[in-house]
Amino acid sequence: MLTLQAPVSQTFTARYGEGATLFASPGRINLIGEHTDYNGGFVFPGAVDKGIVAAIRPNDTARVRLYSIDMDEEVIFGLEEADKPTPSWAHYIFGVCRETIKRGGQVGGFDAVFAGNVPLGAGMSSSAALESTFAFALNELFGCGFDRAELARIGQSTEHNYCGVKCGIMDQFASVFGKQGCLVRLDCRSMEHAYFPFDPQGYRLVLINSCVKHQLTGSPYNDRRLSCERVAQALGRELLRGATLEELEAIRSQISEEDYRRARYVIGEEQRVLGVCEALEQGDYARVGRLMYETHWGLSRDYEVSCEELDLLAEIAEQCGVTGSRMMGGGFGGCTINLVKEELYEPFIATAKQQFEARYGITPLVYEVVISDGARRL
Repeated sequence: MLTLQAPVSQTFTARYGEGATLFASPGRINLIGEHTDYNGGFVFPGAVDKGIVAAIRPNDTARVRLYSIDMDEEVIFGLEEADKPTPSWAHYIFGVCRETIKRGGQVGGFDAVFAGNVPLGAGMSSSAALESTFAFALNELFGCGFDRAELARIGQSTEHNYCGVKCGIMDQFASVFGKQGCLVRLDCRSMEHAYFPFDPQGYRLVLINSCVKHQLTGSPYNDRRLSCERVAQALGRELLRGATLEELEAIRSQISEEDYRRARYVIGEEQRVLGVCEALEQGDYARVGRLMYETHWGLSRDYEVSCEELDLLAEIAEQCGVTGSRMMGGGFGGCTINLVKEELYEPFIATAKQQFEARYGITPLVYEVVISDGARRL
């Protein structure tokens, strides 16, 4: 994100004058624990070195002037509910303003310029990075007094109420609470979290972008959440968290086959997250990798949020002897995350590019991952 600071600052000065403060929040990876957050389960994400940088300055009015460098577009809006701007990208910032105000934050008008380098549609939560940047900044600039957990909830509520995605808390939590060199295990029911140092010697963590753009807004994502809610209700629970496969089997005749498979994946994934944490403490990266593959094929076959491009990348990883690989993010496109031994890295990347291009006519993009800090003032 360092490369974004100068252009963001310079653009702000050219458009709105001097006196802005720079803030940043990262995108995230998630080693394991997908679609468990809104079920009250465990997730295991980390912040990355790509994200959003914004220059922001209060303007002593009741209006926001907002310029996106990436969209090359300015939007001006008020802070009342009826003032929601038209461009969808501006809904994230407007939503953060409104959710902060709903919680008693005294937000005034401000001028802002922002840019990002999180690959869009790659499953790295560019939207959470944007929400977290502005939630953190407004909290500091206007003295709202919220803790980091509440800033994450502000971002989540923005998705729910202004962007049409009934997401869990993981993405925003990782963006706000990220810590350099650590992954964070989050209990999405209690919001308790623990940091795990992540520096696997002899391995590299790399994302391969299928270049299939995902779109979570609307039914594909929300339908899966509804499946989980129906099964939880049939089990007499508020959430699937803590349910066992034995309990699921006992009610199988009462639920649809689709809902059964969705719940089977989620219940298994909760145990896989805890298994990966245990394996990391023991230095057992082979077990970490096996669980990553189990997650991928559960997401593909039971949860049905993968796609043929992601499945191919996971298959290539297995063929190349990669320790672990799975699709990452909400699904329907984006990246695989791969835990690769150093000596296998170059041949794996070459093979993945060659086979993927031969099948689809495009070369997948490769991003090495650096685990970074969360939302902050620069």
